[in-house]
Amino acid sequence: MKKLTITISGLVALLSMLMSFQILAADAPETITVTSNVFDHHGMVPEAYSAYGDNTSIDLSWDNLPSGTVQLAVICDDPKVVELGMMPTPFVHWVAYNIPASAPGLPAGLPADAEVSGVAGLDGMINGLNGTSRPGYFGPRPPVNGQLHAYHFRVYAIDADLDLEAGLNKDDLLAAIDGHILATGMLMGHYERKEQ
Repeated sequence: MKKLTITISGLVALLSMLMSFQILAADAPETITVTSNVFDHHGMVPEAYSAYGDNTSIDLSWDNLPSGTVQLAVICDDPKVVELGMMPTPFVHWVAYNIPASAPGLPAGLPADAEVSGVAGLDGMINGLNGTSRPGYFGPRPPVNGQLHAYHFRVYAIDADLDLEAGLNKDDLLAAIDGHILATGMLMGHYERKEQ
C-alpha cells in the first residue's frame, strides 16, 4: 500500500507540472498595438514627461483589441533597474485599470487622482499605486549614472468587468486580472538623465 501511495503522489506531482506548462502555453498573445504621440517604440521619452520635468503622463493609444474585451489595464515599469542591480524588481511608474474597452486610449496629462473623473470616455478608471506608493503616473527619474533606462507601457485586454477597487499596486492588479487577460501589447520608451 505504501508503494501505491508513492506512485499516486508521483502522479499528482507530474499532473501538477503538466498543468503549469499548460498555463505557460496559455499566456495571452501580444497582439495589441500600443502607440503614443510623444515617442515611437524604442524612442526617447521627452524631458517634460519625466519626473525631472513636468511629470506629465504620456498619451497612449491602442488598436487591435481582441473580441470580448470588456476592460483594459495599463502598467508601466522599468526593468532596467533589476539588470543594473539597483532593485530586486522593476520599478513601477504607472498602474491604471477599470478602463472601458470603448476608450481608444488615454490622453496626455491625466490627473493623478486615484479615481479619474471628468475625462471623456474614462468613467470608472482608477490610477493604482506606483512605486512611490502614490496613485497616478510617475515619470522616468533614473539617477545620473550614464545608464539608458527602458520604460515598458503594457496594455492588458480583460474579458470581464472586474470592478476593481482603488489602491491596487502592480502585483495586486496582476493577481486580480489573472485568468482574465485576452491579449497584451507594449510600447517601450527610453530615458537617460544626463549631467546638466
